[in-house]
Amino acid sequence: MATTLSKGPTFESILSDVKEGKLKPAYLLMGVENYYIEKLSDAIIEATLPEEERDFNMHVFYGNDSDINSIVNAAQSFPMGSEHSLVIVKEAQDLKDLENISYYLQNPQPTTVLLLQYKNGTADRRKKFVSQIASLGVVFESAKISDVQLPTLVRNYAQEKGRMIDEKSVSLIAESIGSNLIRLYGEMDKLFLTLPQGVAVTPELVEKNIGISKDFNFFELQNALVEKNAYKAFQIIKYFDKNPKANPIQMTLPMLFSFFSNLMMAYYAPQKTIEGIASYLGQRDWQVRKNIYPAMRNYTAKKVLDILGEIKCADEKSKGVGGSKVSSADILKQLIAFILQ
Repeated sequence: MATTLSKGPTFESILSDVKEGKLKPAYLLMGVENYYIEKLSDAIIEATLPEEERDFNMHVFYGNDSDINSIVNAAQSFPMGSEHSLVIVKEAQDLKDLENISYYLQNPQPTTVLLLQYKNGTADRRKKFVSQIASLGVVFESAKISDVQLPTLVRNYAQEKGRMIDEKSVSLIAESIGSNLIRLYGEMDKLFLTLPQGVAVTPELVEKNIGISKDFNFFELQNALVEKNAYKAFQIIKYFDKNPKANPIQMTLPMLFSFFSNLMMAYYAPQKTIEGIASYLGQRDWQVRKNIYPAMRNYTAKKVLDILGEIKCADEKSKGVGGSKVSSADILKQLIAFILQ
């Protein structure tokens, strides 16, 4: 389960040290991928204190309703009948005067393990307390997982659980759930529970047991249309239908019209290179390379012209022109089906 971290030690190296009992006086676990923060926290708790000693020697604080003095007092106290005491600060990003923990870090209690969970963001590495923890303990930053990494993570997790899975099932799981790893692995665990050992995961089982839980957006719909990926396009439309306030058709149709208008103009560019089209459209090279250029291979100029006409018709229907009573969801489904024909 290899991870991509922006800076500092890896998840695997920290986890290995913790499991070997190589505990540090302080840990700052931060970043936008909460799964790794939770997994490391669980491992630190497990390695620091047996379950029967946690009532007396594990102190848990929450940043939004705690103060730095109470945390420092707990960290400076001696354990009761145990080798260590553990002080956990959850949601440390909400703690007022968090920087003042630096006074404790100048002379930390040798028997205390201090664990700061700083979720959904990162602490400023220029702050004194961050450099102190990096010096005497561990600063871990968990970066957001990209969609490109997801198939490997899905494949590796299935292997760790001793499950057989084919590549189409891997892709379906990654596309359906997205990069929230807590949700991803949770859904996979639920799927595995429905299957006896030795039974392989198939696309049919994925579709039956795993619903759409990824937060899709227009740009992912655009990418699916560029690639002519019908499965993903309709999956996104289904998500839009369930979340109409976040993805109203009044916003989706103009964005589709803008994209296909640019695609239409690309056919008239004097130079059909990426650089030539980008200059003609007033876009950056990477935008043309990612979207316009691949779409030109999948759509003819005549098809794009027909699509623009169909988008205008869909817009009129969405506004009730001509007494149309077709739902927004059906209008979008019909439009996407026409585009992908």
